[in-house]
Amino acid sequence: MKCAEERQALCDIGRKMAGTGLVSGASGNISVRVGELVAVTPGGVMLDRMTPEDCPVVDLEGRLVEGERAPSSETPMHLALYDCTDAAAIVHTHSTYGTVVATTMTELPPIHYNTLLLGGVIKVAEYATYGTPELAASVRAAMEGGKRAALMANHGGVAIGKDLDEAYENARLLEWLCGVYVRAKAIGEPRILTEAELVQVIERSLTPPVYPRLDEQ
Repeated sequence: MKCAEERQALCDIGRKMAGTGLVSGASGNISVRVGELVAVTPGGVMLDRMTPEDCPVVDLEGRLVEGERAPSSETPMHLALYDCTDAAAIVHTHSTYGTVVATTMTELPPIHYNTLLLGGVIKVAEYATYGTPELAASVRAAMEGGKRAALMANHGGVAIGKDLDEAYENARLLEWLCGVYVRAKAIGEPRILTEAELVQVIERSLTPPVYPRLDEQ
């Protein structure tokens, strides 16, 4: 079976996504790139009930290489992101807070410095019908500038990574940031970090702290 390990990994992450509320039912989809091939979740199958055999393999043009089930309807979006980013894995969610923000805003501002882990301000891709080239193009535009995640208007979110674990963790971080923002709005106006403050965080991360030696105290 082609991409056997990757297809098993899709099932493992699918169960995690369902367990943590990033998806419900058969919503959302996942993929992993292996060279010129992409293992992707099938359409219409609940992510916590998949088997490796359920997950088809396509080439970078979207042609079915192996598998009995049809690839996810969002496969064009996945392929578009593999074409324009360094992603080796992609996770698309229908999480609650991410969808709330994607339904009401044009971007998620930097409410926390961990926004930088996703490339900064999270853009909301313009709405387009799921599974269409128009949606793929919209998401591609929202991910420009080295973004690791984006929201999709009235739809959900998408995150990429150098492997499947990183893509999953980026999706979890995106949902956490959205949750913090939505909850903060419920009790007041959130304070947004300025560009200068974000730059200080970047500089801090590049300068490791120096701790005094015991014999110097």
